[in-house]
Amino acid sequence: MYGWIWRLLPGGLAARMFTAAVLAGLAVAVLWYVVFPWLEPRIPLDQSILNR
Repeated sequence: MYGWIWRLLPGGLAARMFTAAVLAGLAVAVLWYVVFPWLEPRIPLDQSILNR
């Protein structure tokens, strides 16, 4: 899968590395600011199993 994505990126090595870093940063930002805040109230991460 990563090879397929790498072949789809335009440009030379430097441009591909920059584009890949930007895409990875965007994926992290979407997870951090959208997915995790939406998921946090649905999963009891702060509760201990012993306190039930």
